[in-house]
Amino acid sequence: MCSAEKLAWRKSSYSNSNSACVELRISRSTVGVRDSKQQGGPVVTVGAAAMRAFLGAVADGRLDR
Repeated sequence: MCSAEKLAWRKSSYSNSNSACVELRISRSTVGVRDSKQQGGPVVTVGAAAMRAFLGAVADGRLDR
């Protein structure tokens, strides 16, 4: 029973004091992303596999300009 509503939002430990970052809510199949400054605002939901691919591309430098 992993209802998205019951999952906790997580923020990076590298987040600065003014909360200028995103928060993630991770389940086995999806990842919710929201602006930490607007916790009641919109949430973008992507598939977990798509998020892994995105984070892999960031880590590998494939998205650097």
